[in-house]
Amino acid sequence: MRALISFIATSLDGYIAQPNDDLSFLSLVEKEGEDYGYKEFTDTIDTIIVGRRTYDYVFREIGTSHYDNGERNVYVITRTERPNVGRTTFYTESLIDLVKQLKSEEGKNIYCDGGAEIIHELLKNDLIDEFIISVIPVLVGNGTRLFKDGRPEQELELVNVRTYDTGLTQLRYKRKK
Repeated sequence: MRALISFIATSLDGYIAQPNDDLSFLSLVEKEGEDYGYKEFTDTIDTIIVGRRTYDYVFREIGTSHYDNGERNVYVITRTERPNVGRTTFYTESLIDLVKQLKSEEGKNIYCDGGAEIIHELLKNDLIDEFIISVIPVLVGNGTRLFKDGRPEQELELVNVRTYDTGLTQLRYKRKK
């Protein structure tokens, strides 16, 4: 069965964005030629699930090719119907049904790139199998929390820890079965 993996960055105090969806703190660890295992990770996936706000931000800052490179299916979870573009589907139905369907199909793993609302809904339904969390060495103090209140407790098993000279620490956890 395919695994659903969240690969995401957070501040040390647990925020994935500052107020107004500001992700500028991520630039603190930008380093020429360093992708923190992102390419290695994306080689293991063929499907991406992402919330519309995260998608829109990446679309503005990087462009559509960050997600839709012609080799992956991309599902943008949204409440507003939009026409599909390339292999990108703007999905307005049940996130839980979509994930269950995708997990039952043959293929590589599934990447959840956020945002916080999507991750929260998936956690409430015990559907995230692994977390790869890059901790940025900054305390931002306010914004969008990675983990929201109101979800069940879930035990995780530490798979590995990577540290980088920029101060970024990457934690990989699997859900205990």
